[in-house]
Order: sequence, then C-alpha cells, then structure tokens
Amino acid sequence: MDAIPLPGTAKRRLVDAAVHLFETSGYDAVAVTELAAKAGVTTGALYHHFGSKLGLYLVVRQEMETRLVERTAGAAAAAGRGRAGVRAALLVAFDAAVHFGVCRILAEPVVADRPDPVAAALRSLLPQRHTAGGAVLAAAWRAALLAVADGTPAGTARASLAYLLPAKA
Repeated sequence: MDAIPLPGTAKRRLVDAAVHLFETSGYDAVAVTELAAKAGVTTGALYHHFGSKLGLYLVVRQEMETRLVERTAGAAAAAGRGRAGVRAALLVAFDAAVHFGVCRILAEPVVADRPDPVAAALRSLLPQRHTAGGAVLAAAWRAALLAVADGTPAGTARASLAYLLPAKA
C-alpha cells in the first residue's frame, strides 16, 4: 500500500478528491473524469499515480482501515479481554470512521480477493469457537456506518451498534 502522499501534490489532491466524492456518492457513482476535475488534474495523472479508479479507492480505503484497526487494538487492550474488549474495539472503530468522515467508504463491501481487515481485527478478539464472529460484527458495523452516511444521526446508529454488545452480559 502506498502511503498517503504529501499535501499539495497532484497525488494528494486526487486522494482528497476521492475521499470527498466516494464518501458523498459511493464508489460506483463516481467517474474518473469527476475525480480528476475535482483534484484539478488530468485523468492521465490519476492513471499514472494509481493505475485506475479502483487503485485510488483501495489506497484511500486501506489507509482508513489501517487507522481503524490500530485504534481497535488499542481500545481492546485498554478495555481488557472478552466482551468488554470487543465492544470497545467496535465502538472505537465506529467513532473513528465518523470522525474521519469516511462512513460510506467503509460501509461499502470489501473488494473481492482481499481479506477484510476490520473483520480480522474483530475476529482476533473473540473466543476461538466464534469463527464467523468477526465477519458478523464487521457487517453490523458497516450497516451502522451506512446508516450514518444515509442521514441517521451518529449517536443513534452508535447506540444501535452498542446494543449488540451490552456492557454487561
């Protein structure tokens, strides 16, 4: 994965344009020409730096997922093992996605041929017998993010997500 580029460069302007357009419209609705125009570059610059619209999207998404997974690990470690750690990780990941303004981007399905890092991070916190738990929790997390992207207040979506894992069982 490429690191997020330096501010002011054409590559960075493309990343910033992608975050805005993918968040407001979703991946499928955004055209390469729209990305290039918003960034003030040619479509050739997009292809040069990222290879394709999908390449640009993956850079943006992977950077956001990496940030969230790092936060989930810290939240789980601070909260302790078991349900409390899983709950903390899930809610911290939600809060971070809302804070970064990438709810729709992270709510979209994971691109095929690529493991889901959020599901893997959540799965690592669960007892071994819960083999599908990471995917199930990640799906609920993505649904809550999509609700926010579609206009549900973040607090309402967060409360619904928190309901899945009560603080006390």
